[in-house]
Amino acid sequence: MLKQGSAVDRYFKISERGSTYSREIRGGFATFFAMSYIVVLNPLILSGADSSGASLGFTAVAATTAFVAGILTILMGAWAKHPFAVATGLGVNAFVAVTVASHPGLTWPDMMGLVVLSGVTMLILVLTGFRTAVFKAVPEALKTAIVVGIGLFIALIGLVNAGFVRRIPDAAGTTVPLGLGVDGKLMGWPTLVFAVGLILTIALVVRKVRGAILIGIVVSTALAAILEFTLHIGPSFDGKNVNPRGWSLVAPTLSEWGAPDLSLIGKANPFGAFEHLGFIAAALLAFVILLSIFFDAMGTMVGLANEAGTVDKDGNIPNVDRVLQVDALGAIVGGGASVSSNQIFVESGAGIGEGARTGLASIVTGVLFLIAMFFTPLINLVPFEAVAPALVVVGFMMVSQVGKIDWQDWGVGIPAFLTIALMPFTYSIANGLGAGFISYVLIRTFQGRAREVHPLMWAVAAAFLLFFGIGTVEELLGVK
Repeated sequence: MLKQGSAVDRYFKISERGSTYSREIRGGFATFFAMSYIVVLNPLILSGADSSGASLGFTAVAATTAFVAGILTILMGAWAKHPFAVATGLGVNAFVAVTVASHPGLTWPDMMGLVVLSGVTMLILVLTGFRTAVFKAVPEALKTAIVVGIGLFIALIGLVNAGFVRRIPDAAGTTVPLGLGVDGKLMGWPTLVFAVGLILTIALVVRKVRGAILIGIVVSTALAAILEFTLHIGPSFDGKNVNPRGWSLVAPTLSEWGAPDLSLIGKANPFGAFEHLGFIAAALLAFVILLSIFFDAMGTMVGLANEAGTVDKDGNIPNVDRVLQVDALGAIVGGGASVSSNQIFVESGAGIGEGARTGLASIVTGVLFLIAMFFTPLINLVPFEAVAPALVVVGFMMVSQVGKIDWQDWGVGIPAFLTIALMPFTYSIANGLGAGFISYVLIRTFQGRAREVHPLMWAVAAAFLLFFGIGTVEELLGVK
């Protein structure tokens, strides 16, 4: 029986971190519900055909996405002992499916091979201590800005996923990129589910009810299921028709048992892209993937660790090397399994907000992903609208740290602002980090304080300049 002072308690430091078994289990469930959509969304993103006309297959990508996420999340919990869940990263998979796939002659094994090579490079950087050194070189103010920026990013993800905030289609006279609901109006039952869930979650949180976030998700899911089964609302897009009053992606349904198709594992070709594109073009693509997974994970890790309160007085994260090792393996394993790079998910904040503080929560989440390979009622039953309130509330919790930044020192204040602003505005953690790092180096130089900048910050800023200018570099080199 699990109890305080047991071997499990000592191994995960559950009591030491002020947590309990029930909090860890609730947190594991909350994180799973918050990020389970990736099992449905990843196959949609990777659904296109490659240059040979071949596709990966929806069911195979879905099953393998759940399998890889489950294995890596369990490893993160058991080895690194943090409540960080791992799954296919949305930034990298979209880059592979759109940008990399646009290069003629590449097959899916070739594209995934680039992800594998980026992961191998990442693992080398971790094992040599370079990645950890970069993390320690980042000023504390920028680390705090990363937390705040991710908080705003999480909140925006929740609002957009719920349809409460929507992208406005390009049209003559359009002056803003986002708007409230449909044409400035809140419409549809799914939006009501989000609103009810948000109000309920806030009420439970301020009343300090145990399991507040998980209760909010469960109640919202129950309401969504009742509405769907009685009114047959349907998804916002079913492949042919657009229904602005429909569910954002997943319409609540019950799935049946099915044997998982894991045939994609081991299909990647690490050097295929070099054969078809040449060394320079393939190397540039691999470099962009490397930078994305390098800094996305670092930013997410900093934000979540601060929210969980596992950062020590010197700003260090326990077992940071192990966290980064698992993250690097995520790129290797994810690419090798043809589901793209796996990385720490910001939605892990839902579990942390529920009270998770240790790797036991990650093990719970990972086991749920493995179960989802076979039987996915929990995934297909939980729409975005039921999970989004948790992300908005967690976003608030993370943004509350903004007061720790010294805004009177413009050398860190402006970089912090750019970091915070660009994460949600560009829908990318890496973009926010890049803007913050580059501006920090430049402003400290303008202030005559360049000696205060750690040498690694100069190197990182230079790398980000190449990252942002990769399009121009490709044009200059004559690469498509």
